[in-house]
Amino acid sequence: MGSYSMAQVVSITGIKSHTLRKWESRYSFLTPMRTETNIRYYTEEQLKALLNIGILTRNGYRISQIDKMSPEAIYEAVSQTMTSGSKEDEINALIVAMINFDEAEFDKIFKSEIVKAGLVSTITHLIYPFLRQVGVLWGSNKVMPAQEHFISNLIRRKIFHSVELLAPCNKNAPKMVLFLSEGECHEIALLLAYYITRSSGWNVFYLGQSVPYENLEKVVNAVEPDLLMTIYTSNDLERTEGSIQTILEMTDIPLVVSGGPVIKVNQVEALGQNASYLKGPGDLVQFLQNFQVEA
Repeated sequence: MGSYSMAQVVSITGIKSHTLRKWESRYSFLTPMRTETNIRYYTEEQLKALLNIGILTRNGYRISQIDKMSPEAIYEAVSQTMTSGSKEDEINALIVAMINFDEAEFDKIFKSEIVKAGLVSTITHLIYPFLRQVGVLWGSNKVMPAQEHFISNLIRRKIFHSVELLAPCNKNAPKMVLFLSEGECHEIALLLAYYITRSSGWNVFYLGQSVPYENLEKVVNAVEPDLLMTIYTSNDLERTEGSIQTILEMTDIPLVVSGGPVIKVNQVEALGQNASYLKGPGDLVQFLQNFQVEA
C-alpha cells in the first residue's frame, strides 16, 4: 500500500492544498494519516477516492452531497459521468485504473476516446497527458514498476492492434526504418509514429527499443530505406546529440528525429543536412506527405 504527501496528491489530482485542508476540517470522507512529526500523508485508497471525487466535483456534484455517498455510489456516479467526461476526468480515471490494475476500465476509456477522436488524437491528447501526469508518481517512486509495465504494455498492445488492422502496403511503397537508439527504452511515441507511417502507405521496418548501432547499420544496408526515424526521451542533450551524430555518420539516408525535452530544431539540423526535427504527430503526417523519394 503506497503513501503520498500532500504535494504529490495536489500534483496528481489537481485538487489544491487549501481545498484538501478545508475538506478535512468540514467533512468525514477525508482524514489523512499523520507522521510522528504531524505531517499529513494519504494512503493509496484515499488517493483513488480523491481522484474520483475530483471527477464528480468538476461535473456539478456538491462536496456536501459527495460526503453522504457510499464508495459504491461514488463509483457508480463516476461511471455514469465518464460517458461525457472531460480529458481531465478521463486522465484521473486512467490513473485509478492503473493503480487498480484494472484492464477493463482502461479498455473502456480508451475505446470510447478512439470512437470519438481516432487513435492519433487519443494518444496525443489523452495518453500523452496521462503519462506526463503519472510521471509525478514515477519520478517519486510511488508507482510500482509492475504498475508502470502494466499500463505501458496495455498502450503498446492497443497501438500494435491498430497497426494490424491497416491494409497491407504496396511492395513498391517508400520504406522507413523506425527505431530507438541505444539506451532509449520508452517506445510509445515510436509506436504512434509506426501507425502514422503505415497508415500513410509506407513500408515500415520497426526495430523497437535500444537498437545497437551496428545492428541498425546492418538493417539499413539490407533494407535500403528511404528514411530513418528515431525518438528521444532523454534529458541528456550531449548524449542525444552524440547519438544523432553517430547515426548520420553511419549512413547518408535522411534521418527524422523527434521527442527529447532538450532537443531544439536548430540543434538537430545543425548536425547535418540529412537531419530533420519534428515536434509531434501532426508534423510527421505533413512531412511524409511532402517527402520526395529519390529515383
